[in-house]
Amino acid sequence: MPRKIDISHKTIIFITVFLLGLWIVYLIRDLLILLFIAVILMSALAPVVSFFTKLKFPKALGILITYIIIIAAFGGILLGFLPLLVEQSNKLIDTFPTLLVQYFNINNIDQTFLQSQVADLSKNLLSFTLVVFDNIITILFLLVLTFYLLLERENLEKRTAALFLHRQHQIQNLTIKIEERLGAWVRGQLFLSLIIGVLVYIGLFLLNIPYALTLAIVAGILEIVPVIGPIVAAIPGILLAFTISPILALGVAVMYFVIQQLENHLIVPQVMGRAVGLNPLVVILAIAVGSRLLGIVGALLAVPLTVVLQIIVSEMLLEKEKP
Repeated sequence: MPRKIDISHKTIIFITVFLLGLWIVYLIRDLLILLFIAVILMSALAPVVSFFTKLKFPKALGILITYIIIIAAFGGILLGFLPLLVEQSNKLIDTFPTLLVQYFNINNIDQTFLQSQVADLSKNLLSFTLVVFDNIITILFLLVLTFYLLLERENLEKRTAALFLHRQHQIQNLTIKIEERLGAWVRGQLFLSLIIGVLVYIGLFLLNIPYALTLAIVAGILEIVPVIGPIVAAIPGILLAFTISPILALGVAVMYFVIQQLENHLIVPQVMGRAVGLNPLVVILAIAVGSRLLGIVGALLAVPLTVVLQIIVSEMLLEKEKP
């Protein structure tokens, strides 16, 4: 005789609310991603803001000074390299179509596809401009959101901990650990990008490759994209060297390979290993899953999100082990 299964109205309500919550999260996923990025930036900037707060500066003023210092630092670096960077970038942009034609001719590749892509790109110039404007608005919104997170950081930690009865102290400690590790990840990532950019510039300069500074900056920026970024950054330099000499292209490829090996076996374990303490296999799997779910944004946020999950799981396991 078949057994009758009764489902209570509380179960039905719970499932309905749960599915509705998932649907709402899906609808606001872009906003949640921005919020997570703002939390990462807040974690990275919090020690600097705390330094100014200890000097008796009002917190809002300390945050503004922190913003000014960061903008001034990046602006100073940019202005120092700007003339050479603009010159090299303009030359590279002017000569890149010619270099591509040479490359296609050398390898007997049909240029029709390239020409069609260029035509499509010119047609979509307005769309590209709108995307750039939208990204500028997003960055400004992110800066404002980070500002208010820094301003209300202590209150947010207390309010978050207050949601968990009898566990306020543990939740507050957990929040502090997450912020410390996320901040360490950001600072480690910036330092790693700087190291790779300098190494690439030195290598290209010694090999007498033109536009070394531009290619080095590209390598430093793409270093933010784990695993895939360094590979993509190597392609322009190798193609550029190939138009000069196949042997030189081989030398540039070897240079990028050596830097990649130094990064994987020496620089990353020393810099990022201390910052986040994740196993390389876990990092690769996290990036693969993140890129599959959210594309390039998922790849960028995979490591910090994995750090957060690792801390939460570790705390849960330690809590279970306590008598």
